[in-house]
Amino acid sequence: MPGGLQHAKICFEHTQKHDMTDRLTSLLAERPWLLADGATGSNLFDRGLQSGDAPELWNAIHVDRVAQLHRAFVDAGADIILTNSFGGTRYRLKLHKAEARVAELNEKAAQIARTEADRGGRVVLVGGSMGPTGEILEPLGPLSLDDAREAFAEQAAALARGGADLLWIETMSSVEETEAAVAGARTTGLPVIATLSFDTNGRTMMGITPFELAALHRRNRLAACGSNCGTGPSELVACIVNLATASDTSAILVAKANCGIPQYVDGAIRFNGTPELMAEYARMSLDAGARIIGGCCGTTPEHLRVMRQALETHVRGPKPDLATIESRLGAISTGAIAQLRGELSREAGAAAGARARRSTSHRGARTENS
Repeated sequence: MPGGLQHAKICFEHTQKHDMTDRLTSLLAERPWLLADGATGSNLFDRGLQSGDAPELWNAIHVDRVAQLHRAFVDAGADIILTNSFGGTRYRLKLHKAEARVAELNEKAAQIARTEADRGGRVVLVGGSMGPTGEILEPLGPLSLDDAREAFAEQAAALARGGADLLWIETMSSVEETEAAVAGARTTGLPVIATLSFDTNGRTMMGITPFELAALHRRNRLAACGSNCGTGPSELVACIVNLATASDTSAILVAKANCGIPQYVDGAIRFNGTPELMAEYARMSLDAGARIIGGCCGTTPEHLRVMRQALETHVRGPKPDLATIESRLGAISTGAIAQLRGELSREAGAAAGARARRSTSHRGARTENS
């Protein structure tokens, strides 16, 4: 057998073996839903992180505070906790003169989360958080696809060494960067999840729809895909409805909404979502088709505990329609409404004056990992 084909055969056999034995697949086979954790950045702000600081540096200088946050989410009922590594690529860390510390900071991030997950007395998975590089990829920008893939592979390898069960690519806005991150993550052999932020009138900042994410999911054989961050629970539930419509019935979908809408209160950004609102969002996300449900910016362990209780007592209902979403969670954008009607053109989704208030940037809300 030629060398290239032999190599491909070995890779395929490794992938097949991994697909049958990875902990995410095993846990999903046992459970109708899994609860992911809440915010990292906004909770670290409450523990002393300052605006402009890199949360990833806390993996070296404030291990106890990062561990305490993971522990609080495990105690609240999380089945998956994400590492404190959202801005852990060389490009993000370069902003803090720490680009030479990619391996160290990401490996420590996974080790801290792994330790707390294993203390839980039950199966808790560690997802290696991988956020955008902050650069614009070619052909629109200067960062080449090869360089992006290399940066993501560097981060992924460190997260895998530290004990991550899976790699969780989040808050993406373009197909090109998402697929570069997926390719980099694939080098580890771990399951890969990708979530995009549909924060611009039912689309990502780069114009991608949930329907296009469904195609990306199929093309890349992701373990799961979905949405995180965005403009609040109502918009995210609408996104999951649209994503489920476009996805195969076997697809594992992820919902990780911000905790309400950000507001500037006493010099700080606060999210107005109550535990009761997030409980309703969790129930509706399950009805919409999500099997992995958690929170993003502003979501605290208190919110997560109530979400767990809501999911454990919920009897699944029909897929939410527009009236149900808006009556229970609030208004959604004109673009998302058009998608619910099956109108996918940019014209249909581009009506001015989206009713959902757009959140602050994900980086601003959680400094690199909400």
